[in-house]
Amino acid sequence: MNWSELPDLTAVTLLACAFASVSRRSPTPVSGIWLTGWLMIVLHFGSFLFLTLPGVSGTFAAIIGLSALIWAGFLFMWAAVPYRSENSSRWMFGVLATSNTLYVAISSINPVASWALTPAAIFLGASPLLVALWVVRKFNRRLRWLVVSLYAALSIFVLLIQHRAADGPELALNAVLFTVYFGCCLHFWYGYRRGTTGAFITIAGFLAWSLVFVAAPIMEIHFPAVHIESEVWNLPKYVVAVGMILLLLEDQIEYNRHLALHDHLTGLPNRRLFQDRLASALERARRTETRTALLIVDLDRFKQVNDTFGHHAGDLVLQQVAAKFSARVRRSDTVARTGGDEFSVILEEPTSREQAVVVGMSLMQLLNEPLKVNPDQSACIGASVGVAIFPEDAHDMESLCIAADRRMYAFKHDSEEPIVKEVFVGPTPLAAFKPQSHRPVTVADQFGVVRGKL
Repeated sequence: MNWSELPDLTAVTLLACAFASVSRRSPTPVSGIWLTGWLMIVLHFGSFLFLTLPGVSGTFAAIIGLSALIWAGFLFMWAAVPYRSENSSRWMFGVLATSNTLYVAISSINPVASWALTPAAIFLGASPLLVALWVVRKFNRRLRWLVVSLYAALSIFVLLIQHRAADGPELALNAVLFTVYFGCCLHFWYGYRRGTTGAFITIAGFLAWSLVFVAAPIMEIHFPAVHIESEVWNLPKYVVAVGMILLLLEDQIEYNRHLALHDHLTGLPNRRLFQDRLASALERARRTETRTALLIVDLDRFKQVNDTFGHHAGDLVLQQVAAKFSARVRRSDTVARTGGDEFSVILEEPTSREQAVVVGMSLMQLLNEPLKVNPDQSACIGASVGVAIFPEDAHDMESLCIAADRRMYAFKHDSEEPIVKEVFVGPTPLAAFKPQSHRPVTVADQFGVVRGKL
């Protein structure tokens, strides 16, 4: 047995256990895929313990070890694909893993199966190209064509050198492994374009890992007298592992920061982030002498939804309302959940009282349609809206919130009187009629645009 691999096997096993512990405490959509990849690296070193066995046993160990190294690379690559839920991405992963594993297996039993090297090399470049062309009209990404080009170049290089008598098969095998891990470097660079330590270390580690398969043959051919310990060639693996652990920790920190500033149910900014954004918006309005509008939206009959259908249905209603409100406003505006059934909207310049009223009316109209609470039932709710404009209605954040809140509660109080609401197509989009006076009270009235009672 090749006992020289035992220290590396032990080190990688302990590293995989540490990675498993971190990923268990900080689970992400990719942590499970990464852990599987590191288990493949453990299998790679475990198989290489039996590499020196004679005959079929040694050949089988080489095939398992190299295939595990190939699959680890593709798992790392697959985890970094931003569109891996696409069916064509699964096909691409399948053909790449299959073609590379097939070539490695044929190379390991060379020269018995040397006749199969040429079709296997053609398959390396042709299979990803065929998948990309098959789905090019439905799904087309720059990263995919970069991978196709990379494997086309690999196929040509392998065809040119694999039949060289002295070192052709070994150079071809190193070229395959280089392409796998250089592909990992490209995918992580594409998927983690952020200036963090974890991203930098992981990308640099994969680049160094791929260059091992270039530097090792060069040293063996041109500097045979120079001996480099195997631990040096394995160092990039440990660098990548450390980088991935840092990425998991960075994602967990970012997730915790997101939870601290956002509502866990709707994903909208919570009261804390809302107050920060409102303070910033008012400061910008003061500096530029412009206006900022604040809308307080309180859902009507939400308690009845909870009492009738249960709190799960209430949660679904809140999520639907959040989605509708977010889609209605501009990206520069802010929709926040500031209470159980209360939402707040910040409208920044350019805005006016009339525009803010139009937005408030549209938010109310969004809730005219019933909302699904389960596949068979819907709930009808409404909303009461209060609008306050900075600096006309208030000169500081607290006073602005109080003004909008008072107008919202006044609107809700008036809406609870026996009135009949109808929708018109004319210049007044929504009117509320009080039968006892027969005088139309417009939503603009309720918001305090025409009358000053709110």
